[in-house]
Amino acid sequence: MPEVSPLQILQDPLLTQKGVEVAVLREDLLHPGIPGNKWRKLHYNLQAARAQGAETLVTFGGAFSNHIAAVAVAGKEFGFATIGYIRGEETRPLNPTLQFATDCGMHLRYLSRAEYRLRAEARFHAEILKTAPKPYLLPEGGTNLLAVKGCTEIVTGIQEPWDVLCVAAGTGGTLAGIVAGAAGKGKIIGFPALKGGEFLAKEVTELVQAYTGQTYTNWELQTGYHFGGYAKHTPELLTFIRQFYQKHAILLDPVYTGKMLHGVFDLIRQDYFPVGTKVVAVHTGGQQGWAGYAQRYGLTLDFLI
Repeated sequence: MPEVSPLQILQDPLLTQKGVEVAVLREDLLHPGIPGNKWRKLHYNLQAARAQGAETLVTFGGAFSNHIAAVAVAGKEFGFATIGYIRGEETRPLNPTLQFATDCGMHLRYLSRAEYRLRAEARFHAEILKTAPKPYLLPEGGTNLLAVKGCTEIVTGIQEPWDVLCVAAGTGGTLAGIVAGAAGKGKIIGFPALKGGEFLAKEVTELVQAYTGQTYTNWELQTGYHFGGYAKHTPELLTFIRQFYQKHAILLDPVYTGKMLHGVFDLIRQDYFPVGTKVVAVHTGGQQGWAGYAQRYGLTLDFLI
């Protein structure tokens, strides 16, 4: 039986005016330390690691990566050693994300930008895994077919009627899992957090094909809501996140969910959705990133109040 996340229906004058219902799927409440899509992606991978007798989880990520933090927690909670290969040079003091990962027991190793580009190559994997006791390799962002399997349960766990599912997209694994889980039902919209996110169309199509053996056409990308690129923001985005928090008591993050929900509301203003449409926006978590994000850009979370 898939784990079920609560649906929080939003009350907003715009939604009343346009005749559209929006509910937030609170995947961020799934697990206290491994929230949202990170738990979905890791769940079956952790089972596989245990079945294979692995002792060490090895993965990749940027210095502010939600995935790095989640793997560190998973290792601590489920009894695995963890190694995180971090893009870029070591900087001291560690930012809050990397300090948190270290506090959970993760051993950090740093890769130059050139080395990091090799992260998907089998020869590179073989070299780095030599130094890890009984390793289990998790790709950047946690995206593999076991992650897709876990993310299908985002859809199968929804117990209320819906017409459109919206989700932020980074590496494409969560979106692929939702497309696969929907199995042609309704409409799926992915909101890439990266500038130039059109490349995800190929990534998601290939993941869905590999997992289901089928190609679905009931999904699309909305690539105009990246706000300058990955981990970048504008005053408009921060204002939206603040107002959303004040109205609905839901904390979004500025990297993924804030951009996605801003996009959803912007599309509603443009009458993109017919009257009567039931939209579910998937909250994939990511709040841990706020501390590092605020430090990086000189923000304080007081702006939410």
